[in-house]
Amino acid sequence: MNTQTQSGTKEYFEITTLAQQFLKPEQAFHYQIVPKSISGKALSFFVDELHYRHDLPDELELVFGLPVALEKADSRKIQKTLTRYYRRRKDQPSRALAYSGRHNEDFLEEIIRESSQVGSSDIHFEPYADQCRIRIRIDGKLVERYEIKKEDYPAMVNKIKIKSHLDIAEKRLPQDGRIEFRAAGLKFDIRVSVLPTMHGEKVVMRLLSRDALDINLESLGFGVRELSVYLENIRKPNGIVLISGPTGSGKTTTLYATLKLLNKETSNIITIEDPIEYTLEGINQVQLKEGIGLDFAAAMRTFLRQDPDIIMLGEIRDKDTAQMAIRAALTGHLVFSTIHTNSAWGTVTRLIDMGVPPFLISSTLNLSAAQRLVRTLCPHCKQKEALSQEELPRGIKHSKLPKEHYIPIGCDQCFYTGYQGRQAIYELIPIDHELSEAIKGEQDEVGALLSERHIKMLSGQALELLHEGRTSLEEVYAILMQ
Repeated sequence: MNTQTQSGTKEYFEITTLAQQFLKPEQAFHYQIVPKSISGKALSFFVDELHYRHDLPDELELVFGLPVALEKADSRKIQKTLTRYYRRRKDQPSRALAYSGRHNEDFLEEIIRESSQVGSSDIHFEPYADQCRIRIRIDGKLVERYEIKKEDYPAMVNKIKIKSHLDIAEKRLPQDGRIEFRAAGLKFDIRVSVLPTMHGEKVVMRLLSRDALDINLESLGFGVRELSVYLENIRKPNGIVLISGPTGSGKTTTLYATLKLLNKETSNIITIEDPIEYTLEGINQVQLKEGIGLDFAAAMRTFLRQDPDIIMLGEIRDKDTAQMAIRAALTGHLVFSTIHTNSAWGTVTRLIDMGVPPFLISSTLNLSAAQRLVRTLCPHCKQKEALSQEELPRGIKHSKLPKEHYIPIGCDQCFYTGYQGRQAIYELIPIDHELSEAIKGEQDEVGALLSERHIKMLSGQALELLHEGRTSLEEVYAILMQ
């Protein structure tokens, strides 16, 4: 192995993935070094000129077992490089997170633990012709963290399969499994998906939080008016509340925050989920098992005999599930669920397309909501600049857009991504008598009715965030075009 760091003229040293993973972060921060050249015969590092000492090369040779050469570098440049490539934990920002390039028996456990600590939602193991890589998803974006030698990759996949109780001999068909992770004081479940590809099996591990104590509606991104409308409709004794949006838009999190608020000793709440992403004390949660016939529709039939007050369906996927949800609402239950549509009113059209009669939708639907997740700019480094016409989406009214906007820059506070966290934006349509009549008449164009009620569309919410300087144009570009 021979990897080089690209110094260039930037404010930091560019480090390849292989060079980066050679050093554990605690080593990099302790010695204030970053890789310059890594090979099987000798090592070369840049070192912070303020931390250099004459005996440091000898100490590093003892640590790594190879000859070490050090080159002094500007302290500020070293600090920027360390912060950019060696991510710190969110809960302990002063301590470097340990990434190890040594593929030992604990390597898989280390990847899972560290991914959880930095707030990653997914880990991707991906095989290619000559190399394999590991990427983690943070704030909705994938970041490459490791490269694995091609010959080491099958052993890694087999270890994942064994832990998730999958067939290691089956390499031609997709498989799904689950891991209960218990290590280093952490406790959560992992959903595992294995997919055969041209160069081997790709594995995606979804890290599922076990605790919903920190979830609440006030922190998700509702405006004052939107939160008031939402609370009014979820507190009705019966009916249906549907939340729409693409995968990864935060729908399930909104539902859990809702159930947490409604969870009282006087209410019987039952959920059917795939998977159970959070655990809520006092709520009866059921895991979907389609392989033995326990699908959403079958669970709903049983739920109605369990004397429920509130029912949560993970997703309405088909006509049977939709009709069971309608039936539950008609018989005095409050039903929550998600559905895949692009807008709040599109939910109505989707239900009709599934074969649900419009008059049943109009009499049971309390609220239709659509949501998206938008990354918020780092307040420490965002930079204002003029908004040029070439950057704007076609068809949008330029008069509504700000003349200036903020762009992501990157700093040590945001790990040089330019963003810190995400916020949900919502489009809420409470169904009143006039809108109920529009559903019965299968009206597609209801823009005038929504305008009369001052209902903000997703594009309007995204535009507000842009005006306020809380997000960037690239984050809301696709939403503005809707």
